[in-house]
Amino acid sequence: MNVPRYPEFKAVELGDRAVFEEYFRRFPPEICELDFANIFIWRHTERPRYTILNGNLCLLCDPNFEPPYAFPPVGETALRETAETCLSHAPRLSRATESYVRDHGTGLRVEEDRDNFDYIYLTQDLAQLCGKKYDGKRNRIRKFEACGRYGYAELGPAHIEECRRLFAAWFADKENHDPFLRAEKDAILEALAHFESLDLRGGVVTVDGRVEAFTIGAPLNAETAVIQIEIANPAVVGLAQYINREFARRAWTGTTYLNREQDVGVPGLRRAKLSYQPHHLVKKFNLYRA
Repeated sequence: MNVPRYPEFKAVELGDRAVFEEYFRRFPPEICELDFANIFIWRHTERPRYTILNGNLCLLCDPNFEPPYAFPPVGETALRETAETCLSHAPRLSRATESYVRDHGTGLRVEEDRDNFDYIYLTQDLAQLCGKKYDGKRNRIRKFEACGRYGYAELGPAHIEECRRLFAAWFADKENHDPFLRAEKDAILEALAHFESLDLRGGVVTVDGRVEAFTIGAPLNAETAVIQIEIANPAVVGLAQYINREFARRAWTGTTYLNREQDVGVPGLRRAKLSYQPHHLVKKFNLYRA
């Protein structure tokens, strides 16, 4: 495979997976965006390009619905020099963590990006839902389980078409003029289309033999998995809470944390993520030349 060297940039394709995953193995990411599956399934919206500079992985994005940006370089050599070069191609470094800002942000203007903070939960909390703080979640799950006609299974190739059917119905009820929602639609369909080739992990819940919820995730680092997608029929009470719990319980028992990504500033989504009592948030920042 031809790996681009600066000043050459290359659009991200499925065949680039080994390059990204080797960097992420050596320099484990904290943030949900630095997962190859996420980079790949969002490529039509984010339009990512990458290059190797000073031995570092540099990723630039030109999204449809926000200004262009570069991720902080992934690596360990001449990082500030590399970041300055990235800032000559994009107006900002985005999704920078607190540690990156502390170590490499001197002289740059720092702007907190609350809408992109990642929500991190203890896997055992989501799998067990113990204590008074989860009373409401358990009550809704009991209502769902009372129907008695449901089943949970690991998502596999045989479920993909049913997941597409459910997602089409779910999306039809949304406001399609929202550019982020249209981008999310494309990403979810890409995840389903490339589920096996990206080695994703998922779960489905059936009611009366029909798939009424599905979820997809992947390992992010040695102790964290990222949950990229969760779709549930909103007409079925307790279904969303049930698949959330079961996926944590059945798929990620060897994982300490679950990263359930950001709320993108949507008030209802923020309330929902906070209601699950995150262990902590991974803060992110934009960095600009002063």
